[in-house]
Amino acid sequence: MKLTIKNISKNYGKKQALNGISFEMENGVYGLLGPNGAGKSTLIRILAGVMEASGGEVMVNGKNRKACDREYRSKLGYLPQSLDFYPEFSGLDYLRFIAALKGMKGAATENKIKGLAEQVGLSGDLHRKCINYSGGMKRRLGIAQALLNNPEILILDEPTAGLDPHERIKFRNLISIFSRDRTVLLSTHIVSDVNSIAKQTVMIKDGMVGRMERNEHFVDAMEGKVWLLIMLVDELVVYQNNHIISNVIPVGNRMEVRVVSDKKPAPDAVATIPTLEDAYLYEFNSDWRTE
Repeated sequence: MKLTIKNISKNYGKKQALNGISFEMENGVYGLLGPNGAGKSTLIRILAGVMEASGGEVMVNGKNRKACDREYRSKLGYLPQSLDFYPEFSGLDYLRFIAALKGMKGAATENKIKGLAEQVGLSGDLHRKCINYSGGMKRRLGIAQALLNNPEILILDEPTAGLDPHERIKFRNLISIFSRDRTVLLSTHIVSDVNSIAKQTVMIKDGMVGRMERNEHFVDAMEGKVWLLIMLVDELVVYQNNHIISNVIPVGNRMEVRVVSDKKPAPDAVATIPTLEDAYLYEFNSDWRTE
């Protein structure tokens, strides 16, 4: 399944939320990485068919999404940033309700629900009320509902928001397993969510994106731009106002400061191995350029 986002724009009155978004995806996990307010959720809602774009088009295997809307929706799984539950719904009630909305019924649907509950680790909790689920359980229930119709395209909006580190890792592992024969777009502001499982990542800022690239490309481009410095705490307080700092570690009575900079920031600075988080900070603290 090939999904093409072609020159998508979205306006809210005079405010432009998206400005000429373009990239392509096929099977595998793709990351949409950017800070809160960058336009990620707006783009996700457009791709999920919840919202219409002001301009541009979404293509599915070369055909406009609107021209094959019913077929597209039948192949789509969507996990919104927040899930709403009726107070009396159990996990089983919720999955049955979503299945009905998707036109699914019969014994095959019950078997599908049972199988997905087992895969996401909720078999023993399906009869509990959803409102009593932990954040991680709600997210696992969310991924189960998104997979009910065996979608070829899976769109996830901030899927690990509010999860603790353990639940976040479990969720990423689930996504990785389910992505083997699907196109998955994972929208997040958490670098680690895409660092380990995304095939490629596109960074979004102020409604614009750069190129879709492999994570290794972003990291390799940071070679010679990440430095370690040792300084006093008082020096750091002043220094951080004018520099991009990705990490600080206490070393005795001083601080080891990780600085992202095009040039060597001080004579005693030592170059170090870059990470995707360094690249993320560099992109979003620099003048935005699309090439």
